[in-house]
Amino acid sequence: MSDLTKMSAAQLAKAIAGKEASAVEVAQAHLDRIDAVDERVHAFLHVDREGALAAAAAVDAGEVTGPLAGVPVAVKDVIATKGVPTTAASKILEGWRPPYDATIVERLRAAGTVMLGKTNMDEFAMGSSTEYSAYGATNNPWDLGRIPGGSGGGSAAAIAAYEAPLAIGTDTGGSIRQPGAVTGTVGAKPTYGGTSRYGLIAFSSSLDTPGPCARNVEDAALLHAAIAGHDWRDSTSIPQPVPDVVGAARLGATGDLSGVKLGVVKEFAGDGSEPGVLSAFHESLEALVKLGAEIVEVSCPHFQYALPAYYLIAPSEASSNLARFDGVRYGLRVGDDGNRSLEEVMSLTREAGFGPEVKRRIILGTYALSSGYYDAYYGQAQKVRTLITRDFEAAFERVDVLVSPTTPFVAFPFGSRTSDPYQMYLADLFTIPTNLYGGPAISVPCGLSEGLPVGFQVMAPTLADDRMYRVAAALESSVGTLTPPAL
Repeated sequence: MSDLTKMSAAQLAKAIAGKEASAVEVAQAHLDRIDAVDERVHAFLHVDREGALAAAAAVDAGEVTGPLAGVPVAVKDVIATKGVPTTAASKILEGWRPPYDATIVERLRAAGTVMLGKTNMDEFAMGSSTEYSAYGATNNPWDLGRIPGGSGGGSAAAIAAYEAPLAIGTDTGGSIRQPGAVTGTVGAKPTYGGTSRYGLIAFSSSLDTPGPCARNVEDAALLHAAIAGHDWRDSTSIPQPVPDVVGAARLGATGDLSGVKLGVVKEFAGDGSEPGVLSAFHESLEALVKLGAEIVEVSCPHFQYALPAYYLIAPSEASSNLARFDGVRYGLRVGDDGNRSLEEVMSLTREAGFGPEVKRRIILGTYALSSGYYDAYYGQAQKVRTLITRDFEAAFERVDVLVSPTTPFVAFPFGSRTSDPYQMYLADLFTIPTNLYGGPAISVPCGLSEGLPVGFQVMAPTLADDRMYRVAAALESSVGTLTPPAL
C-alpha cells in the first residue's frame, strides 16, 4: 500500500498545496489501491478512472482550487453525478447516467476534490447491511465474511480499506453512522436541511440527509464544511450559516471537555446491546470524564417507539417517491412488445427492477397510506415523531449532547439476519431517533469487541453540529483511531 493512501485528507490537501505530492500521484495511488483490493471488498459499483485523473490534472495545472484540492473522494451511488452511472444499486436504474450534478457533487468539485467513483449500497438506501444491493454485497475490511453496515456500506468500506480518504454517504435512519461504527470509521449525519438533497435519489424525503465519511473526525469536519450550506433548489434546505465544525473538531482534539455535559440516554443503557459494545461504551465515558466532561443520565421515554414509527413513516414516503420508477421515462423497461398495456409494462418493470427489501417497504408504505388506515398508522407515527422531538428538546435543556452506542452489535456474518427483517432493522435502534428529530449525530470508533469495531454516537441539537464534532474529536484524542487488518 502506498504511503499516499495512508495519509489523512488534511495531510493530503497540505501535501498537494505544498507541492510535496501531485494530485495525479495521489489519485493514481488510490486507483492502484482499488485495483489491488476492491475485488475482495467490492466497495465500488463504478470507478471513474479517466474522470479522476483528469480532475487531478486540473488541480495540478492550477485550474481548480479549494480547501480539499486534489483529495480523492468516493460518492454513494444514490447521488446524481453528471455522465457517471448512478443506479442507487438497483436494476431499475441500471446504466442510467444523469444529465446533471447533485448540489453535493457541485460542491465537491468546487472544493477541488477528485471523485474516484460511485460506491455500493443497499438498493435505494433500504437496508442495514449492503446485502440488498442488486449488484452484490460489500465486504467488511475487518472480516470479509461480515457485513460493512448499511445502507452506505460501500462508502464506509472504501474508507476502511484505504481505497479513499473521504466518502459521501446518506443517512435516513443511520445509514452513515451504522456503517461507520462496524467498519471502525467516522460517519456524520448533519442537521436535516444542513446539506442539500437536490440530486439525491429520494428514499424518505423528510429523513434523507447527505453527510461525510472519513477515517478521523477532522477529515469528516472538513468534508462536512465543503458540502454544507443553503441551497435554493432544495425546499427543505436551511438558510442558516454552517456551524464552524472544523474549528470545533480541532478544539476537541486538544482533549479539553471542561464544562461539557453529556447525557447518557437511559433507554439505551443496555437493552439488546452486546456486552462487548456496552463495555467499550462505558470505557469511553470514563475517558471523557477524565477530559473534564460531566455525565448526566437522561430519560427519553418515547425513544422506544422510534423504530416502529420510523418503519411507518419511511416506507410511506418511499412508496410515494418510488412511484416515479415506472419504466416509461428512464431506466429499465420490461415487456414493452407492443402487445401490453402501459399498466402491464409498469408492473413487469417494477417486478423485475425492484429487489425484495424495496418491494417489502413499498408494500408497507402503501398499506400505511391507504384509505381507512392512514390515521391509524401513518398519522399515529407522526404523532410519535413529535413526542420524540420533545424528548430531545427536554434533554438538551439539561445537557449539551446525548451519547449512546451507535449500534447494539458489531458487524454480523452475511446471511445471519436477512431471513428476519426485524432483526435487521434493530441495527438502527440507536440511530433512528435522531433522524425523526432532525438533529445532527456522529459515530466515532471507541474500541473493539471480539476484534471488531464498536462505534460511539454523539447526538446534538439541531444546527449545533459543531458540538458533536468537539466531543467526537475529544474522544478520538483519548482512544485513537482504528486500523483494520491488512488486506
